[in-house]
Amino acid sequence: MSLDTDLTLLAAHTDRLLGTAARLDDVSGPSLCEGWTRGHVLSHVARNADAIARLASWAVTGERQDMYPGGTGARDAEIAAGAGRPATEQLEDLRATAERLVPALEALGGTLAAERVEMRGGYEVPSSRLPFLRLREVVFHHVDLDAGFTFDDVEPDLLRAFVADAVDRLALGSRPPAVTLRADEGDTWTVGEGSTTVSGSLGGLMLWLARRDGSQVRADGGRVPELPRGA
Repeated sequence: MSLDTDLTLLAAHTDRLLGTAARLDDVSGPSLCEGWTRGHVLSHVARNADAIARLASWAVTGERQDMYPGGTGARDAEIAAGAGRPATEQLEDLRATAERLVPALEALGGTLAAERVEMRGGYEVPSSRLPFLRLREVVFHHVDLDAGFTFDDVEPDLLRAFVADAVDRLALGSRPPAVTLRADEGDTWTVGEGSTTVSGSLGGLMLWLARRDGSQVRADGGRVPELPRGA
């Protein structure tokens, strides 16, 4: 997708996430992320906005910045520290960080000093891909709130982009599964050879790929294969 398309979709889905967050009176309940409350999810999305802004600044200025200063430990500590805040504070943090991120991402449309930046864990990505990666975070974690928004509520073309992205990451893993994904909407993706076919709606396939939840897909062999974690 283009930068303009990514930014337009990001603005729309950020608004939808903020709308859901505004309806939450209590964020201490469980989310779809194992071990995390809804408060953890909201805290993470806010901190991720700051992290993506740092990478966008690196891309534009050429001055290297860590996505999360202090590494994974510091990142996790920040998320945990913010998780227990009242819903109103979470909402304001979510809104403010999202607003600060907008001009940083818009600047990626100009000349870039760094064509690639480094994500957490040393994984390099094209700088132009940062808006899509932020969009993925916003949509996936909106679903993780388990507050009425699901992958079935996502635009079909965006779901196709997410599925294709997830398939690409699976193929790059150390243990790529041999699987063909067949969407009820007519799309097909293949990882490896000699594949098991897994079918379902785009939303169901995305739930399986993103959260390893196979409840909305079906396999030609009867049992939906397990996917490697972290891919």
